[in-house]
Amino acid sequence: MYELSILILDDEPRIREELRDYLEDNAFKVYEAGSYNEALPVLDKHQIDIAIVDLNLPGRHGLKVLEAIKEKFPDIEVLIITGQGDMETAIKAMRLGAADFFNKPIHMKEVLIAIQRSSRFVYLNRQVTSIKNSYERVSKELRQQLGLEFIGHSPQSQKILHDIKTIAQSSDTPVMIYGESGTGKELVARSIHHLSSRNKYYFNAVNCAAIPDNLFESEFFGFEKGAFTGAINGKPGWFETAHKGTLFLDEIGDMNALMQAKLLRITEDGKVRRIGANVDKTVDVRIITATNRSIEEMVSSGSFRTDLYHRLNTYQIYIPPLRERTQDIPELIRHYLDFFNHKIGKNIVGIENSALARLMAYHYPGNVRELKNMMERAIILCNNKHLCLQHFRSDLFCNESIINSDCDEIYDLREVENRTIKKAMKKTNNNKLKAAKLLNITWQALDRRLKKL
Repeated sequence: MYELSILILDDEPRIREELRDYLEDNAFKVYEAGSYNEALPVLDKHQIDIAIVDLNLPGRHGLKVLEAIKEKFPDIEVLIITGQGDMETAIKAMRLGAADFFNKPIHMKEVLIAIQRSSRFVYLNRQVTSIKNSYERVSKELRQQLGLEFIGHSPQSQKILHDIKTIAQSSDTPVMIYGESGTGKELVARSIHHLSSRNKYYFNAVNCAAIPDNLFESEFFGFEKGAFTGAINGKPGWFETAHKGTLFLDEIGDMNALMQAKLLRITEDGKVRRIGANVDKTVDVRIITATNRSIEEMVSSGSFRTDLYHRLNTYQIYIPPLRERTQDIPELIRHYLDFFNHKIGKNIVGIENSALARLMAYHYPGNVRELKNMMERAIILCNNKHLCLQHFRSDLFCNESIINSDCDEIYDLREVENRTIKKAMKKTNNNKLKAAKLLNITWQALDRRLKKL
């Protein structure tokens, strides 16, 4: 909790002095004013939490002052004091938004109790405002970048953007997002949520791979007070938290068999039961899942339930790795150049052709996330107007296991890709499935490239 700021608005210096001394002794920050005109600069300049206002002020009646304060500063709690109090005036003051009302002569303990009572609303308002500001900031960033969050004009990127807009209109349909690590699966999930009718509610992102098996049930479903040793208070699970919103389950392929069965039940009846509870709770949640593994292969091997797969895979979005949509790289570079210029306070205007050529030819095992990190590091190091090769890690552009050549040479991207595919096919005796795994791409993507060759 922070220090409360209190304004004493009374035309009697003696009253102000007594109140100020008492309140400062109780660790409050105190400001004074003898009239509303004196109070205005204080209200404008400082963040006042509570105003103690005398009804009998020169030039303007206290009720008018109360009304003006609540109109201009609605979050300020106002306490009214008067030497001629009556019930009718008290009722008017409360209707105008006063938090409390007491008479002169002032009893300091009554004032302190009134302040303590009002402080609860002050702290609550501050928390609500903080949450609202945080939500609006994130929402604004999403709105500004919606359609640009998954940046690129390649056919693959345009298809993803079309899929996002299409499935967002159906706010209940489960979505499964496929793609390697770093391709932007969570960004796609957040964009779907933001465009859907659920966007006023919570988007709860959960990494299934990071949750120990013994905590899975309590985290997913929550628990009641006293349900087990250490359960001092009850806690809602992820499904309850995301009620009416979206639950994003990243790395769904790492979920164990028992939890798969429990998740299946929820997808069927929409009910959860906390650990230690006797009744179910109905939840309305859209489930979006993501994986960098082949769930189809897991289903075939028996490590992932077929019925759950069909429940979660109603609509499928595939995000290709960055090396399969290299024409998006210049646009991504421009985006991160602007982003980090603003964030770090630089004014870098572009990138040299030699550096751009290397970035275009690089294979990006970490995908867009890796490019973002590379750009951030380069911009931090750069003190010129243009990014150069020296600002990037040279070892990132040299993979001797793929390209048996001098790293100082700049290769044509298509030539590099063709050589790599040929080496992979040779090493696997022309087995497309094994070669695709070696190249870290899908079988379908390899097949398309072989046809081009």
